[in-house]
Amino acid sequence: MNETLPPCPQCSSAYAYEMGALLICPECGNEWSPASAEAVSDAGDSVIRDSVGNVLADGDTVTVVKSLKVKGSPSGIKAGTKVRNIRLVNGVDGHDIDCKIDGFGAMQLKSSVVRKA
Repeated sequence: MNETLPPCPQCSSAYAYEMGALLICPECGNEWSPASAEAVSDAGDSVIRDSVGNVLADGDTVTVVKSLKVKGSPSGIKAGTKVRNIRLVNGVDGHDIDCKIDGFGAMQLKSSVVRKA
C-alpha cells in the first residue's frame, strides 16, 4: 500500500500512511492532505538551482560564473566574484537571489549565472 503514497514533503520519508483524509509521517510527525502534496509536486518552483544543478538555500555562498554588466557602473561584476550569505526570493524577470556584493551593494541575481561555492 505504501507504493502508491507520496513521500513526506517535510523529511522525504517513504513510510507515510493514511489516517482518514490525511497522510501521516511516522518519522517526523508531519500531517498533510494528499491534494496539497500533489499541488506542491506540480508547482516545482520551490527549489532553486544554480547553473550546474546544485540546490541553493538561504545563507549559501555562491560564485558568479560569467561577467555581468551593471547599469550605471563603469565596470561590471567579474566572473569568479564570491557572493556570501544569499537570500532566495521570488524576484522579477527570474532574479531569484537577493544579495550584497562588495563594491556594488545590494542587488538581485539570477540563479543561472551563479555556482554554489
